Amino acid sequence: MLYDVAIVGAGIVGLATAYQLKEYDADLKICVIEKEQDICVHQSGHNSGVIHSGIYYKPGSLRARNCIEGYHLLLDFCRENEVDYDLCGKIIVATQDSEIPILQGILKKGIANGMHNIRIISKEEVAEKEPYVQAVAAIDVPQAGIIHYPDVAEKYKEIIVRNGADIFYKNEVKNIIQKSDQITIQTNKKEVSTKLVITCAGLYSDKIAKMTMPDIDLKILPFRGEYYRLIEEKRYLVNNLIYPVPNPNFPFLGVHFTPMIKGGIEAGPNAVLAFRREGYSKSDFKFTELWDAVSYSGFRKIALKYWKDGMQEMQRSYSKTAFVKALQKLIPEIKDLDVKPAGAGVRAMACGPNGELVDDYLIYEKKGVINVCNAPSPAATSSLAIGKAIAEKALVQLGI
Repeated sequence: MLYDVAIVGAGIVGLATAYQLKEYDADLKICVIEKEQDICVHQSGHNSGVIHSGIYYKPGSLRARNCIEGYHLLLDFCRENEVDYDLCGKIIVATQDSEIPILQGILKKGIANGMHNIRIISKEEVAEKEPYVQAVAAIDVPQAGIIHYPDVAEKYKEIIVRNGADIFYKNEVKNIIQKSDQITIQTNKKEVSTKLVITCAGLYSDKIAKMTMPDIDLKILPFRGEYYRLIEEKRYLVNNLIYPVPNPNFPFLGVHFTPMIKGGIEAGPNAVLAFRREGYSKSDFKFTELWDAVSYSGFRKIALKYWKDGMQEMQRSYSKTAFVKALQKLIPEIKDLDVKPAGAGVRAMACGPNGELVDDYLIYEKKGVINVCNAPSPAATSSLAIGKAIAEKALVQLGI
């Protein structure tokens, strides 16, 4: 069969793209190619399950625009398809007066992004919402919520398969060969012919993209985020989402508290370089992938710039006491015995040779090819908006 569109990657963005294409034209011949034996095995299945509101992102950026649009599309989809979610709200907490200007800057971004009903609240108002949180002030974000994204992706899959899409599991892409009239995708098991290929390969997005665009100059760096879970007897310490004011000089949001839609409360994540691209534990190691990361000029510049923060993150990875100390900035009452290790995820962070981590979505396009090379958080929240934007590009290429 000659497919109209072949999508590489059955994460939430790849599946959302297939869903949006099928919504436009159910007769399109679409396949999804996935190297694992199921959907959402990596980033999409290991995230914190937060419905992001769009408050942090640079106004006008693809990240901000897609988050705001995707937020509403996601909620509509969940209501229509009976996927559980909870708009529990969150607070972004300043624990000292020096953080209040940063808090005010975040509020301005949220307002510029079109958010409503967000405001700075006093420590007394914080205490009403979260009695155990230490705060001098906070931003109240009622739009934020929680969800289980694999449930969303499973529903995307169910709909596209019902509408005739094929999903090829355990098919790892080895090469993509482009000819004038069609593209051949070679996997470890088969060859797939298509008019258009869309790659949404997550932690391997740079490797797959370079099969069709060898001049792309970026590297995916894998950062592991580890979580702890509050023991059942201490869940009363947290009502809803609790975030710290992020360090403006470090590209991560800091450890925070997240109630889970399926029960329990997680705390984390930290951010440490993983020793392989799919390295979910400290013992996961692959020399070629580690060397690929640390030998890259961009990584060396990042390491030089953030070495102090990086050492603190590494300490939190190997020391439970250090991790709990970070949590105590928000909730002083928490002790080492109140948390136990939970899961971990690995973020795909795109880095350029200049040492800057790319903080926006990167989509490269040429005739017959659309490569999604960077889709950082809040990509899960934004999946339907990102999928819609990619689908629109695909339809133009297909002349539809």
